[in-house]
Amino acid sequence: MTRFVLTRLARQDLEEIWDYLAAENRQAAERVFKGIEAAIRKLAKTPTLGHLREDLADRRNRFFLVYSYLIVYRSGTKPLEIIRILHASRDVRDLLGLDADES
Repeated sequence: MTRFVLTRLARQDLEEIWDYLAAENRQAAERVFKGIEAAIRKLAKTPTLGHLREDLADRRNRFFLVYSYLIVYRSGTKPLEIIRILHASRDVRDLLGLDADES
């Protein structure tokens, strides 16, 4: 049984991360990809591991950092729903669609 699902955007994020890293260093891409995959499996078993970040999103979403990437997920869903996987330097609020007035 699958313990997690990736949204279309999360799958797209993973593809973009892979393409970006592999263009420069395939081993680094594999290391990051495996780290993200292991973290997602860990979160599926223990969804409370991540942190709430009300400065970035509402309380439905949690965040877990792997290397420089934030795994954004909904801990209350079964299976665990992975919303996005974003580089921490990006405008996460904007990418998640949270306006300044919504926090």
